[in-house]
Formats: sequence, structure tokens, C-alpha cells
Amino acid sequence: MAFPPDDMKTKYLLVSGGVISGIGKGVIASSLGVLLKTIGLKVTAIKIDPYMNIDAGLMNPLEYCTSESRADEIYNSNNDVRHGECFVLDDGGEVDLDLGNYERYLNITLTREHNITTGKIYQRVIEQERNGEYAGHTVQIVPHLTDELQRWIQRVSKIPVDSTNERPDVCIIELGGTVGDIESGPFIEALRCLRRRAGQNNFLHCHVSLVPVINEEQKTKPTQAAIKEVRSAGLSPDIIACRCSHELAKGTIDKLAMWCQVEPEQVIAVHDVPSTYHVPLILESQGLIHILRDVLRLDALSIAPSLAQSGAETWQNWKTLTTTQNTAKTVKILLIGKYTALHDSYLSVRKSLEHASMRCGRKLEIIWLESDRLEPEMEEKSSDSFHKAWDLLRAASGILVPGGFGLRGTEGMVVAANWARKKKVPYLGICLGMQIAVIEFCRNICNIKDAQSEEMVELAEHRVVINMPEVSRTIKGAGMRLGLRNTIFQENSGFSKLRALYESQAPRTNGLPAASDTTTVATADGEPTSKLLSSVPPIISERHRHRYEVNPKYVDIMASHGLDFIGKDESGERMEIMELRDHPWFIGVQYHPEYLSRVLRPSMPCLGFVAAAAGCLDQIMVKVTGTLNEHGNGTVNGVGSF
Repeated sequence: MAFPPDDMKTKYLLVSGGVISGIGKGVIASSLGVLLKTIGLKVTAIKIDPYMNIDAGLMNPLEYCTSESRADEIYNSNNDVRHGECFVLDDGGEVDLDLGNYERYLNITLTREHNITTGKIYQRVIEQERNGEYAGHTVQIVPHLTDELQRWIQRVSKIPVDSTNERPDVCIIELGGTVGDIESGPFIEALRCLRRRAGQNNFLHCHVSLVPVINEEQKTKPTQAAIKEVRSAGLSPDIIACRCSHELAKGTIDKLAMWCQVEPEQVIAVHDVPSTYHVPLILESQGLIHILRDVLRLDALSIAPSLAQSGAETWQNWKTLTTTQNTAKTVKILLIGKYTALHDSYLSVRKSLEHASMRCGRKLEIIWLESDRLEPEMEEKSSDSFHKAWDLLRAASGILVPGGFGLRGTEGMVVAANWARKKKVPYLGICLGMQIAVIEFCRNICNIKDAQSEEMVELAEHRVVINMPEVSRTIKGAGMRLGLRNTIFQENSGFSKLRALYESQAPRTNGLPAASDTTTVATADGEPTSKLLSSVPPIISERHRHRYEVNPKYVDIMASHGLDFIGKDESGERMEIMELRDHPWFIGVQYHPEYLSRVLRPSMPCLGFVAAAAGCLDQIMVKVTGTLNEHGNGTVNGVGSF
């Protein structure tokens, strides 16, 4: 098969890793993209994952936790935990969490095609073989699989991903795993061929390695061996990014440069920092942007003055906002979930809380709590764990219950929701967290004592949470309600704090319009709306990932007891947002707001929640909406940029 013509050469920036996995390639790749965007370039990103799965949708966040009975073992040992969360895109793609990093750092919108797995690429080649597209040839790893990988990268690298709706200038490619792994072999060969196909000054390779410290001495041998491994595979790194605990000594840099055949300025130290948002600052301080300009001949590209100005302003805002994390004021958020043994299971939630905390001028402290430790059975099993969990619950400034699946630990979540409601502690329930709040409210306020979710007790009499009728009960892969969906605020939602925040929100600037009409709060061009539609209930678009929903048969009962469902889907039958009146912040959302949170543009549910927990919600509402209404909630008058 022929390669597609490419009269406008794309610049490629490959990021690979050596020595160990989990070394920080995703953050470094995203940070390189930030630097490129600061000079006005249009940047996209592709993640290559060598695992055989088609996508990340069916992967357990705890990877090797094969049974719920092993939760305690994993929680206490922290062994066998690797994968982390599944990130969801606008098009419903369930992808690796690194695509979330790309979107958050670069303010872009990617597609499922931007995540390549071994399963996907083999599936594509086998389908083509079955369709007779190889004209009877023997189909082999080289050249057929490697050529298809190159075609995939070339095709996807041209997809517009930002507000310009134009072809990107630079495509960042992150190769997952470690160079030398058996499963990475075909991908490395394809990237070697792609470098030759791209041509001179159109391909730059950054290899991330580890410089450990032993007996107070920085050791270079692991990196030397890693570079040798890369070169034996046919690739030659232009930049060596060294992960280290402290800044590299000059002698270490000189030694690496000599033995790895690069110039000293091509050895970049990426030392430990309090926040990953500081990594672009570290790279910029070592002159990395000048290396990128030189190797890729970026000065030869035509950059629109408006993009150059926007990039410079973004960089200034980034530096200003990310340094506010050093403030002495702290906000404590209790995150109570099922997979807290591995914090990356809730990576997007954590990042969205960080974005909101920075905007509130607070330092975030997340208290991680496995939900089953609040359940009465835990007091008999481990009294210390039970009472320690309750101490954490009582000390929290805000309580967040994120998404999850299965029965384990859900009764502990109900306990937390009950505490938050009764004690007026700010609460945010996301997906399962909203369903938990509904169950708690029905049991304790509506007097439906056996209220339950069909997911937990399939034949319960009062299933206030049910399986969505259109969702398959047998097909698991991509079998949920996924991707960007509309939520319409209801006529009775004028009291809502969350609605006020959404109405005053500046439009999304990732280039993709919300899937709704002109009453949406997001627009395609990224320019602020001149008039907010305060008299018309707004339509918002958020990403979803669920197969269960609130049972509409119980909505009127809950409403009569004071729980308002202020946001519904376009049919009016699916509950999307609940908000409790006369509470500092008790809100549940069926969607996942964390997936659209950005460093410079925090998620509104998370921003309001953190502000309420920090005791500054009134100030944030004034700053966002311009004033407060008679109920103490923000209105939509006098909105400025935020």
C-alpha cells in the first residue's frame, strides 16, 4: 500500500524511555508541547501503548487485582499496581491516562485514533488481510505492520485538535513502556523508518532516562546503557532528559554528553519538583526551546501573530498560576473511593482539584481513604482502621466521592455522603458519587430504607439507580454511555450555584464546538460570548462514562423532599445534575467534569467544590459572576474573563 502524499511536512517529536517504566515520559512530552505552544505553534500528540488490549476501557485501575478480596492486600502493600485510570475523550474513546495529560497541558481535544495499541494495529492489519488488500502477499511484521503504523501516525498527525481548526505544525509521539521490551520492537522499527521518511530537520528524538543517586553520587551507567540500547535499535536521541532527585552536577552532564555522543546542552535535567506543572519551567530554564528551534528548524515555519501573542500570554499565565501552589493556605479534601491504593486511578480527579485549588489560591492536600474503612463491619475487622477513617472524615474540609464500579465499599460511601449532608460539609459526587448521594437521601430523608442500586443488589425492591435500557448487559468493551453529551439546566434551577458558575464560564477554547445549539455556554471559536443567556437555561456539554442512572420513577419523591435535579439530558428522562438547597455545596453530577478540566481553565463543579471547602466560594462567585444574588449565589451580571 502506498503512503499518502505529504506536501506539507509535519514535524515529529518522539519521546521514549529507558531504564525503568513510569519514569515520567507523559509529563515530559506534555511539557515539551507547552514550550512549543508558547511560541505560537499548533501541537498535537499521539500515545503508543504496546499492550494487546484494543483500548483501556476494560483495564482494572489496579492492574493485577484479580478479585475484590485482594483489595486489602493491595491497599497495604502497594504491590502489583500499575495502570491507573481510563481517560475518556469527546468521541467516547477510552484511552490511556497520558492522553489526559496532553489535553490538560496543551488545551487540545484528541480522538480515539490518537491512542495506538498493539491490539488496534494488529486488528487493522488483520482486517486488511481478510479484505484482500495485500494482493496475496505474505503479511509480515516488517514491512506490513510497520508500514501501517507509519500511515496511522501520518494520518492522525494531520487532524486539527485546537481552536484554529488547522493542521498541527508538530506531532508529539510518546512510546509507552521501555525501549528494549519485546512488545515495543515493531513500534521502534516503525519509528526508525518514520524518521527517515520525515526527512532532515523534521524529526527530533527525546529519550528519558534515570540518573540514580547511590552513596550521594549521581550514577550515569544506567543512562549510558539505555542510550546504547536505543542506538542498537536504529534510533539516535537528540535530547537526553535525565530524571533525577536533584539537579545534575556539571561533571555528570559532561560525562553523559561524552559517553552518549551528544553536546552538554542536549543533556537536560528533570529533577524532582513539588508539582508537575513546574516541569515546563525547568525545561525552559535550560534552553530547551532553542534546541527545538535549531533541530526542527522551527523558525522556517509561518506562525500567525495572533497565535504567537496567545502563546506568550499563555506562558505568562502558566508561570503566574502554577507558582501560587506555594501559598501557606491549605484546603483538605477527602477523596473516598474504591481504588485509592493507586492514586493514578483517580488521576484526572486529582488534577482537576489541583486546577481548582490553584485558581482559589490554595495549596491542595488530598486525604486518600478506602471507602470500606467507614463501614460498620470494619470496626469488627480492624478497629484501628475504622476509627482512623472516621477521624479523617471528621477533619475534612470537603468530601469527594468519584466514579467506580461494583459493590465493594459503597456502603462506606453512603456513610460519607450522610455525614456531608448532615454536617454541612461541601460534597461533590461524580458519576457513582452522585448515585451514592441519591441512595443516601432516599434512605434517610424519603424514608425508603432499602433504597439501593441495581448494580449493587440486582433484585432490590427499591432500585433508585438502574441499568440504562440502551446499554448492553453482555457486551463489555465500549458498552457504556460514553463521550460528550449535552446537559440542559432546568427552569427551576435559578437558585443553583453550579449553574451560575457554568453560565459565567468562558467558552471552551479547544476548537471543538459543544454538541448543542446556540444556547450552549461553549462556542467553537473560543471567543467570550458578548451576552450570557441568563434568562435561558444553558446547555452544557460534558464527558460521560457510565451504564447506570438515577431511576426517573423516584425523581418526584426526592424533589418533594428537597433534592432538585437541576440538569437533565435532552430527553428530560436522564438525571445529570442534582443540587441540595440550603447547603454550602452538596452537588452530584452523572458526568465526569474532571475530563475537561484544564490547567488554566478549571472544571466548574470542581472549582465550586474546592472554593466551598476552602471557605472562599463567595469570593470566587464574585470574581466569576461579578456579583452575588439575594441567596448568596453568583448571578451572571458583569462577567469578565476568568
